[in-house]
Amino acid sequence: MAHSSIKHLLLGITGGIAAYKAAELVRLLVRHGVDVQVVMTKAACQFITPVTLQALSGKPVFTDLWDDRVGNGMAHIEFARNADAILIAPASADFIAKLAHGVADDLLSTLCLARGTCPLLVAPAMNVQMWENLATQRNLAQLQSDGSALLGPDSGSQACGETGMGRMLEPQALLDALEASWQPKLLAGKKVLLTAGPTFEAIDAVRGITNSSSGKMGYAVARAALEMGAEVTLISGPTCLSVPMGAKLIQVTSAQQMLATVMDHLPGQDIFIGVAAVADYYMPKPNPQKIKKKGITLTLELTPTPDILASVAKLPNPPFCVGFAAESENLQEFAEQKRQRKNLPLLAANLIQDAFGSDDNELILFDDRGVHPLPMAPKLVLARQLLEHIAAMLHEPKLPKR
Repeated sequence: MAHSSIKHLLLGITGGIAAYKAAELVRLLVRHGVDVQVVMTKAACQFITPVTLQALSGKPVFTDLWDDRVGNGMAHIEFARNADAILIAPASADFIAKLAHGVADDLLSTLCLARGTCPLLVAPAMNVQMWENLATQRNLAQLQSDGSALLGPDSGSQACGETGMGRMLEPQALLDALEASWQPKLLAGKKVLLTAGPTFEAIDAVRGITNSSSGKMGYAVARAALEMGAEVTLISGPTCLSVPMGAKLIQVTSAQQMLATVMDHLPGQDIFIGVAAVADYYMPKPNPQKIKKKGITLTLELTPTPDILASVAKLPNPPFCVGFAAESENLQEFAEQKRQRKNLPLLAANLIQDAFGSDDNELILFDDRGVHPLPMAPKLVLARQLLEHIAAMLHEPKLPKR
């Protein structure tokens, strides 16, 4: 969140069991450098105390329209004026109805009505029956029509014992969604297909050839593309990562499977980004049974795997192709050679020892205009910078080949 434009957030908490999650949300926001002003409804105070939120936010919590601690009797105006955004989490069915119909009968509803151009984000939380009620759906549609953003809800077990839509997003998911809402929509209307993670090439029933790629960079690029408004299809080798909310995930194992899946989903794509660390070799005929250890040297016959990125780039009308190169030495020389050999408009390169498995990385971008270093940063930050570079390249005139 420290890299977003949200520095001052007004967090509105309404009455519902999900109010307990607001404490963790405030803690996460403050840890990410956000100044949080909490405003609670009277009903919210039945579920969590203002003292808890005050301790976590470091600021007085307001609940009363007539509370004059701001000094001018106009807390509802001052709070809305000073906030970069207003987030209602949890937003009960009752409060959503107030927002949709312009009701202003307490501090939180009044400041929402007086917010002017301040963005309003709403995280619904309610019983599945209340969520599915036609009145609630009408109110939600009205809020979206008025320009408010909905964050969630999620589906799952509920405090009432039922299961279904209506659960408020978890605090970390809300933080991610809040940050995503503030990113520039540079890829709105674009379709992005990308690969991530390692591949696993079977040797026998239990063994295989793979690498230490965690998939973190590819998943970060997928999330950043979603934040920028793109429709994202993520083709992933084996990882333990959670799929970014909104991405279409297709799981594969081998390089052959990844190539076939890429080609199946390539039509209509605007951008293809090959982030996956695809194994270079595979066994054409893996043993269907476990190979027993016999105390002798074992020789494996290996064949080169298909080059997925080159296969896409050489198509008659390929999408905008972006490659990744992980090198252990001579980074700039080998990366540029790879870009030229595969005829790519853009290639991102890094040293293997700096990248695999870590949360931070540094990249060097190579294109026809030259070399563009991206300093060490969290992978999500680098993913955003990479996609900003791609968006700029899509709109700039093409240079003649060197």
